[in-house]
Amino acid sequence: MAIHTTARAATGTVPGTAVEQRTRAFLRVSVALQTATVLLQAVSAGLLLSTSYGELLHGIGARVMYGASMLYVLAAVLAWRPGGGSPRPILHASGFLVLASAQVVLGVAHVPSVHVPLGVLIFGLSVAVLVRMPAARSVRTAGPGSS
Repeated sequence: MAIHTTARAATGTVPGTAVEQRTRAFLRVSVALQTATVLLQAVSAGLLLSTSYGELLHGIGARVMYGASMLYVLAAVLAWRPGGGSPRPILHASGFLVLASAQVVLGVAHVPSVHVPLGVLIFGLSVAVLVRMPAARSVRTAGPGSS
């Protein structure tokens, strides 16, 4: 009882509530979306080298990937403040946004010697965060007739 009271006083929510579960799920989905967009950027980079429309796809993908990184920051803030989670994902999300910003600048400046390895690093880190992130579990309550 004292743990729940302390958690409620510190964060305004009770651990395991629906708000916490939804914000965790949103955080996980945003990281998965970021990871998928970075993977698609690698595919479009290959198309950039081999097709006439690859540059267009890579440019559009860069904007989508950057938006996904911003969504990850938003999800991390929501998981921390209203969701009652740790502020640590905000640092991770902000780091990804900084790396994505550097990636865009390097791409626009046509510096592939740094742009390509940084893209590989971003993808690897994004996969690592996604794999280490705990899955959102639903809160179950025992109702009448359940055993």
